[in-house]
Amino acid sequence: MRADAKKNYDQVLAVAAEVVAEQGADASLRDIARRAEVGLGTLYRHFPTREALLEVLLRTTMDELTRKATDIEATCAPDEALLTWSRLAVAFTHTFRGVVDLMATAMDDENSALHASCTKVRADGARLLLRAQDAGLARKDIDGADLLSLIAALGWLNDQPSFAPRAAHLFDVIADALLIAKPHSP
Repeated sequence: MRADAKKNYDQVLAVAAEVVAEQGADASLRDIARRAEVGLGTLYRHFPTREALLEVLLRTTMDELTRKATDIEATCAPDEALLTWSRLAVAFTHTFRGVVDLMATAMDDENSALHASCTKVRADGARLLLRAQDAGLARKDIDGADLLSLIAALGWLNDQPSFAPRAAHLFDVIADALLIAKPHSP
């Protein structure tokens, strides 16, 4: 990529992250181009669709979730790893309003630019859940798809002004329901 094209690409991504954080996943592409001080054609040359732009923005964070899942799995007890990663995944959904809807749609659409990243995130959660289940620390009647659905539901709460203040409390309620209480020592 030429230096000026790379500069425009990086500028569009940086501004897009700000605008999408402010306005949500349906942010105006015209607004992104204007604030990035590039033409709309330049934006579309780099990102032919809204989904392509969002995929690049979201993939970085999803890749970080994958790295953290591996690190957490190696350093934490199974129940702690599951909850720590789940908390990070919920926090990710708070990055951009509307991301939960995009991820839900992408999970069922193999042609979506977000499908592979979403599938990987679900697999990471499923692996951590299975580890906790195998250790007898998590309910066995849920799977990775259920876990991702719970994370998405908690993420959706944050997008709703009347529910957002309850999101942290409800994470704790769900975490308590997900884990099996450890027996107390006599």
